[in-house]
Amino acid sequence: MLLDKSLIGILTATAALVLAPCGAQAFDESKYPDLKGQWERVGAPRWVAPGQRAPLTPEYQAVYDANLADQAAGGQGDWPSSFCIPQGMPAIMNLYDPMEIVVTQDTTYILISHINDSYRRIYTDGREWPAEGEVEPSYAGYSIGKWVDTTGSGHYDVLEVETRHFRGPRAFESTGLPLHRDNQSIIKERIYLDKADRNILYDDITVLDHALTQPWTLHKKIARVNAARPVWRSDLCEEDNALVRIGKDGYFLSADGYLMPTKKNQAPPDLRYFKQSQK
Repeated sequence: MLLDKSLIGILTATAALVLAPCGAQAFDESKYPDLKGQWERVGAPRWVAPGQRAPLTPEYQAVYDANLADQAAGGQGDWPSSFCIPQGMPAIMNLYDPMEIVVTQDTTYILISHINDSYRRIYTDGREWPAEGEVEPSYAGYSIGKWVDTTGSGHYDVLEVETRHFRGPRAFESTGLPLHRDNQSIIKERIYLDKADRNILYDDITVLDHALTQPWTLHKKIARVNAARPVWRSDLCEEDNALVRIGKDGYFLSADGYLMPTKKNQAPPDLRYFKQSQK
């Protein structure tokens, strides 16, 4: 006996529903805080306010003092991003340029158009830390996060994040405030909206690093831009950047294409592989 075509269609649809993965759930956006839009820092992109001291070990305080002296003399103070190296964590969260946050069920993305479009990928799918060799170290590191409902309302209000697996060089900020060269930093964050003003976001960042005498926490404040269609600027560091690093020294590339010193009495780079002109 031939089945009616309409009955066949119903049976096919039913079979498809039965065979669908039982664990598949639609992403319920309403459970997450509204983080849409463009976010800008409030205040200077610094970890140390004037008159304050970072909790550095004596070894890395000496490194920092040398960086400050080099900058005072016209150098770059070992701030890697002077030479188009991505800031990495935690400096990326200083928000030298505006930030966008994209929340999905398994991953939260932080996008910043600075130094060749920086970004972070925060995994919120419940994964464990990968074993050594299973992840490639990066300037931004490898981030695992967890959305938390701290009020029992059924809605998430805090994103807790831990970031590891770094490569360097990195620094806290553009003064050259250093992180340890071993790149063994562990960085923990709590990201949440202000309860009274949903256009204010906080990022409580705690850094554990061997250059520090103790864990160091900074409370960063970020504001949502009041624009329905904000302008997103693309930043290519190589464009208009006249700084050139040769070995450990930085030089300027002049408008007429010649190498110039960045500070008084700076020696030229080693030219051993170039044929020297006879005088």
